[in-house]
Amino acid sequence: MSEERRLAVLRAIVQDYVQTSEPVGSKALLERHALGVSAATVRNDMALLEEEGLIHAPHTSAGRVPTDAGYRVFVDRLSQVKPLSRAERTAIEQFLSGAVDLDDVVDRTVHLLATLTSQVAVMQYPSLARSSVRHIELVGIGGPRLMLVLIVSTGRVEQRVLDVGRDLSGLDGDGLVSRLRAHVNAEACGRPFREAAVRLEHLRVAFPAQEHPVVEAVAGALRELLVEQREERVVLAGTSNLARAHGDFTLSLGPVLEALEQHVVLLRLIGHLGSDQDALAVRIGSEHEHEGLRSTSVVTAGYGPGAELLGGIGVLGPTRMDYPATMAAVRTVARYVSEILAL
Repeated sequence: MSEERRLAVLRAIVQDYVQTSEPVGSKALLERHALGVSAATVRNDMALLEEEGLIHAPHTSAGRVPTDAGYRVFVDRLSQVKPLSRAERTAIEQFLSGAVDLDDVVDRTVHLLATLTSQVAVMQYPSLARSSVRHIELVGIGGPRLMLVLIVSTGRVEQRVLDVGRDLSGLDGDGLVSRLRAHVNAEACGRPFREAAVRLEHLRVAFPAQEHPVVEAVAGALRELLVEQREERVVLAGTSNLARAHGDFTLSLGPVLEALEQHVVLLRLIGHLGSDQDALAVRIGSEHEHEGLRSTSVVTAGYGPGAELLGGIGVLGPTRMDYPATMAAVRTVARYVSEILAL
């Protein structure tokens, strides 16, 4: 019973400190929360919480604030993440469903999440390493020039213009392009990138020798698109929100902003994802590997169509964060992004 009571006191301290940014004393706790105990009991519980390293006094006053360990206990003991209201969910769905392509989905997602949480929003583009081929289009654009369009399962589109060394005008050229389109789609569609690239290596055996140069030009370009290594892309929004919470950072915003400029750091922030898309990952303060982020917390979730995990979405802000609301926003937005990519 005493442990449950201390947890209730800790929750009250976290909630009040997040709301007011002022150290919380026993008197304020009794006034704001129905704890059902005496002032002496609350002071005793606060002393025990301090001994356990869950709260501390930032200066010589009666007030206490949560430590990183205190926030961790608070987050781990959340019985459930409070869902967003129907109006909030409808607004999110309508805003994201208006996206016209993958770039627009990503841009809308980070700006929406930054607005919902008043924090920095981070989103990883769908990883090509986890993608498969949805469709390949070949279009003659005059003479020996051919446009190759690769449409990925994530909605991402890659295109390249080739000179195949042969005039593709006329019925013969149209026929070759049509047959080539059918064969490359038969070999590659629905397959992971590397598997599709392997199957295209022997594409020319299905064509007469005089057409091999054109076939090899197309197959070679496709293999390059499918196997070349690309740097994963990460998009940010809401960095200016950090300025409103500058008092929450131990030294200054400098180390945080410097960390956010490093691409590899951003990828690591949202790279600690499990296979369960509904699971949320929360990293708090000293749990960060990068020293510049140890005055921040990050909430992340994975996204992707069905059970396929394609990337991560997250929010970064000071450790004095409204964790339940932030976790609800990240989870909800990730689910809507997953639904959009499944269409």
